[in-house]
Amino acid sequence: MHTTLTEHARCVFGDEYRPAPECAGNHEEFLFVERLTFADADSILAMLRELCPHIVDGELPVWVRNLAYRLLLLQRPDDPELLREAAHSLYLHGPDWDAIAADLQARADALEAARPRP
Repeated sequence: MHTTLTEHARCVFGDEYRPAPECAGNHEEFLFVERLTFADADSILAMLRELCPHIVDGELPVWVRNLAYRLLLLQRPDDPELLREAAHSLYLHGPDWDAIAADLQARADALEAARPRP
């Protein structure tokens, strides 16, 4: 059985950097998507950081990355760093999503501009 979202993703999609652990778990994509859908932001971020440390690398399909960032941003909508990271990922896998990436970048800029400066 998969103990973490990262481990589950590694078993289903593979890992460019480490071998998938041997397990008897079910590797149906829909079971992973169910788990991802209800995962907390820290678990999603840990999966992205471990399986795609340079954003453009890794074995996660683009649709999984896009869904992960969308779910992450729903939980942390006011995090400029995450907004920019999601935008960067979309730019790398676009151009279909360039307008969405630009919107995320603009939201990050607006959030930072509204923050008081020390």
